[in-house]
Amino acid sequence: MNDIHIKSELGRYRMRGFSLFKKIPHWDDLTFLPGTLTRFVIEGYREKCDTKTIIGPRAKRPMVLDIPVYVTGMSFGALSYEAKIALARGSTMAGSATCSGEGGMIPDERRYSMKWFYQCIQSRYGFNPHHLRLADACEFFIGQGCKVGLGGHLMGQKVTDQVAEMRSLPAGIDQRSPARHPDWLGPDDLALKIQEIREATNWEIPIQLKLGAARVYDDVRMAVKCDPDSIYIDAMEGGTGAGPHIATEDTGVPGIAAIREARRAIDELGKKGEISLVYAGGIRNGGDVAKALALGADAIAIGHSVLMALNCNKHIDGVTDYPAEIGVDAGFCYHCHTGRCPVGVATQDPVLRQRLDPDKAAERVYNFLHTLTMEAQLLARACGKTNIHSLEPEDLAALTMEASAMCKVPLAGTNYTVGLEGGNYHKY
Repeated sequence: MNDIHIKSELGRYRMRGFSLFKKIPHWDDLTFLPGTLTRFVIEGYREKCDTKTIIGPRAKRPMVLDIPVYVTGMSFGALSYEAKIALARGSTMAGSATCSGEGGMIPDERRYSMKWFYQCIQSRYGFNPHHLRLADACEFFIGQGCKVGLGGHLMGQKVTDQVAEMRSLPAGIDQRSPARHPDWLGPDDLALKIQEIREATNWEIPIQLKLGAARVYDDVRMAVKCDPDSIYIDAMEGGTGAGPHIATEDTGVPGIAAIREARRAIDELGKKGEISLVYAGGIRNGGDVAKALALGADAIAIGHSVLMALNCNKHIDGVTDYPAEIGVDAGFCYHCHTGRCPVGVATQDPVLRQRLDPDKAAERVYNFLHTLTMEAQLLARACGKTNIHSLEPEDLAALTMEASAMCKVPLAGTNYTVGLEGGNYHKY
């Protein structure tokens, strides 16, 4: 009813931040099958479980991370300067990476990031080939999980003079990226564009394609044919700083389905171990990380959950008043697009930005990334793995029929996999 009332008053679709509001088949529908007598477990205090992660192993300078999780692309504009710097510093402390997001590079983010992706988006806002040459990897933004088939959005209230100058656009005006790249119409053109970026970077750094999860198997097969070093799948759980509510709710497919289809596409084309698979969308804890790795991801990118580490949606005594400032209680805020973030994360307001201390925020980011890794290691050791990347679908069971069908793993307590002929996994 509220949705209808708002639309009837506005005469347009609703814009909002954040991710899904509805329930879908999710990580909670899977469980691990740790070792007891049939599997040999790894002792956590004495035996190592390696977490080293390589993205783009074929490149001259692959992206090498100490942990399997990195901070995904979120632009300066969508996020405050303080938030971007805290993410860069915290990820470096954890031995991980960050991504510029759309709109170009701020020098301090590059300076504080041990490893750094430079994002090339449809609009080319802020794109600078000299900045590209400073990057450790280049990411072509083709699609986003929360609004597959649409471009990016940055509402005018967040487009300050500084943000506008970086993007060569007017201040105070809504900035919307095109839905597709202007200089290629299909995979043949994209393959040439990848080669152009390789030449610009002396064939040294990995080239990554970011896709929203839709027709995953076919899209990834086509992406593989373009010969990137890495493919990033963003599922429908993925969030945004601003986007149409209807697109967030009703485009894309869940991550537990997307990873399996992407993994199958890469493997069937003989590119396992050559082209990396990065997954993003709905990752909240180390259990989610471990499950995504078990289903076939090589690395995990996170956005909204790491913003929580910055204090997103947290009440701070004597500082925030969510009901008065935003109109909702802390924990229920999805107003990232308004620029009125009460904790200084998703805003350009100089007064609100003072509420975010980059030093303390960077430490919280480090703590969160470190804890995610520890939790994923804990589960990997319980499954008998000395390397976190050795987790596999056999380590999982499904708690619902939907999860079994999407992940191609048996229902818990059975040998039956929903949707496969005879319930036999090996026929998949």
